[in-house]
Amino acid sequence: MTMPLMRPPRKNPVLRTRQMNLPPGARGRVALGLTAAAAEGRFELQTCDNCGTVQYPPREVCHKCLSAALRWREQSGEGELLGSTTLHHSNDLFFRERLPWRLGLVHLDAGPTLMVHLHGEVGDAPQRVRVGARLDRAGQAVLIGFPNEGSAHMADDKMLREMTSDPKFRKALVTDGKTETGQAIVRALVKAGADIVWVGHAEPWKKMGDGLDDISALPQVTLVPLDLTNGRQVTELAGSIGGKVDIVINNAEVHRTFGIGARRGTDVAKAEMDINYFGLLRLAQEFGPALKGRSADGATGATAWVNLLSIYALSNFPPHGTFSASKAAAHSLAQCLRAEMRPAGIRVINVFPGPIDDEWNQHTPPPKLAPTALANAIVKALRDGVEDVYPGDVAQEWLERWRDNPKVLERELAAGG
Repeated sequence: MTMPLMRPPRKNPVLRTRQMNLPPGARGRVALGLTAAAAEGRFELQTCDNCGTVQYPPREVCHKCLSAALRWREQSGEGELLGSTTLHHSNDLFFRERLPWRLGLVHLDAGPTLMVHLHGEVGDAPQRVRVGARLDRAGQAVLIGFPNEGSAHMADDKMLREMTSDPKFRKALVTDGKTETGQAIVRALVKAGADIVWVGHAEPWKKMGDGLDDISALPQVTLVPLDLTNGRQVTELAGSIGGKVDIVINNAEVHRTFGIGARRGTDVAKAEMDINYFGLLRLAQEFGPALKGRSADGATGATAWVNLLSIYALSNFPPHGTFSASKAAAHSLAQCLRAEMRPAGIRVINVFPGPIDDEWNQHTPPPKLAPTALANAIVKALRDGVEDVYPGDVAQEWLERWRDNPKVLERELAAGG
């Protein structure tokens, strides 16, 4: 049984700061299909359309019938642990600092036999296990053997915590606490065990509201002035707390309706871009270097950057045309941020919700995503170590249609459906 994680002691300033070493990250193009599925929390293996063989490791053709008709299909991961071993020596720098490290050989019910990392609650062979795919700190998929029935503290396993971003005992920044969504995110982080949550608030003309008063009363919460349109304020805040933050959650956004011809001028579109795109850019430029410096700094080092985007970023929704465009720009910028953060072992998580049940979607018919459901999806993404999240029925439907045929989705949205 995994022992619950205890609050780490304060860092001794005399001791050296551990430098970030990443696990081996080289993968062939075919193997990236495993990573693409793991980025969304799925375990998939190649399946032959001709003979039905499930195979691992990934190959260009089926190892049984030599067919090239291979598809990545989700697997249950159920299998039998055949044997295990514990590494006490490694020439790899990443594993050398984390020894001992357990590995196991698992025969899946689906057919293949895999070498996997073993969760601490998995005992000796033989026994039933469940294999799952997770992203390691290099951003590549690795396979982990889990017990079929784990304890309540499975997430505290040392090996698993290396690959996920559980908020427990970590320090987070939420950029906008004046919205219902931001307040729900703060409550979810506190419930998940976050040590400190800094909550940004801007727009001094807007009434604080009972929600912000309620979360400010929580002992873990500290309110900080943060207006993402004010570069100097972002710089000052980064200088004040940047070296302490483990998780950045950027939920600040401006959301207005209408497209191009329904509103004169560019003021509204500029306001959306100034927060949704340039705000993210200012935040990343100031907090990014500090996060990189903390990425290996102990058990609670910097782990994640979360961007609240929109499913409209995948394909423009004309009734919210300029908002969609600003989120598409932010999506592209977030991909650049992910590439720059990966060498430091920091996970960038992009969240693509459908319409949220907030003030800007009052006239949008259901189904809409409740702020609490969105906040829980963000915490789950941090705990599961995924990169892309599509919470809610609308987001899942759009994603399926977009993957099937982006041009058809574009035409359907233009027609109002």
